Amino acid sequence: MANQLGVVAGTPAELLSALLAGPPRTVRLGGAGQDPAEVAELAAVLREFGHVRVTVEAPDEPAPVRKPGDEGPVDTADAEAVCATDPVRVTAAYESADDDCGGLRSAWLRAGQSLIRDQEPARRALVLQTALPADAEPRVRQALARSAAGAPWHLERVRPCPVAALTVLPGGAPVVADPGGGVRVLPDGVRQQSTATRVKAAAVLGEDTVLLLDERGRLHRHGGTATALTKAVAATLARHPGTALAAAADIVLVGDRMGSVHAFGSDGLHQAALHSGRVTALAATASPSLAVRTGGTDGAVRAWSPAGGGHGSTVSQRPSPVVALHTGPTPEGPALAVAWADGLAELHRPGRRDVLTFRPGPAIRAVAVTPDGALYIGTEEALVRLRPR
Repeated sequence: MANQLGVVAGTPAELLSALLAGPPRTVRLGGAGQDPAEVAELAAVLREFGHVRVTVEAPDEPAPVRKPGDEGPVDTADAEAVCATDPVRVTAAYESADDDCGGLRSAWLRAGQSLIRDQEPARRALVLQTALPADAEPRVRQALARSAAGAPWHLERVRPCPVAALTVLPGGAPVVADPGGGVRVLPDGVRQQSTATRVKAAAVLGEDTVLLLDERGRLHRHGGTATALTKAVAATLARHPGTALAAAADIVLVGDRMGSVHAFGSDGLHQAALHSGRVTALAATASPSLAVRTGGTDGAVRAWSPAGGGHGSTVSQRPSPVVALHTGPTPEGPALAVAWADGLAELHRPGRRDVLTFRPGPAIRAVAVTPDGALYIGTEEALVRLRPR
């Protein structure tokens, strides 16, 4: 249901929260092979939300109702088998199972919204790899690694840690801000409390200064020294809160709730109305020249130049709000990472028309591109590092 509505939810409570946070939706239920009693029960539950319009569609032709166990039992302990089996059957089997199956059951239920989609077994195995608990059995990890060999990504690392915002230092070290306002530089940095409020975005200014935007739209500095520029931006946001943040070279970029982007620099202020609705994400890189990418609740990702002005050009458009952006130099040129509110991450590589995608299952809070071309994806549970094959 969450997939149909374009939201991320792992429980009925999370689905309700996601529905109430957005505009009223229309849900269509029913179809060939579905149990009318189960469809009616689900429709009744959804109608109780009071924020959804439920339409039950009768199938064109009667079809036998298929139950998850009709095709025989599922071997829930066989990692390669569950990746290739009907995901509805696998989900039903894990829901009724007591054994964690070496970590497979926990991983499947954690990443279920991604796994339930139609996809190749290799992609399903990759998702399960990222969702495995730390104590998963080695045989399970090895089997999933074999199955994921045909996926477009190679999993390099999963670090259990809550991520609220993410950026990358010039040398490639990821900087993670957690929901509690703490910041650490990985792999071995000590967590330092930076703000008492939750961080929404992080950006690197210079070599050692990390700028943070909190949930109230105000600017904080982590490390480095205050400059006339950062003081001016902080003073501005104290009066007019921001909704998104980025930095590159000697420019700090801020988005607002009206859809405008403001570029603060040594040559003054440049601004443009780029989105219909709130600006939700910004990214910028100064190599080889200043390039700015913006994202909003309108589902658009735009390319904009502060010096050139104008309304920018559309890089990507989807029927889902943008939640995070990051762009950074790679050996082939600047790459762009995008995260969407429906749980999809994209990597746009220079000189390539194909866009690599990944859905971890849980909601994505942040993304970042490393100088060597890898992709970081941050959720409230973990930081995942993937590399294109």
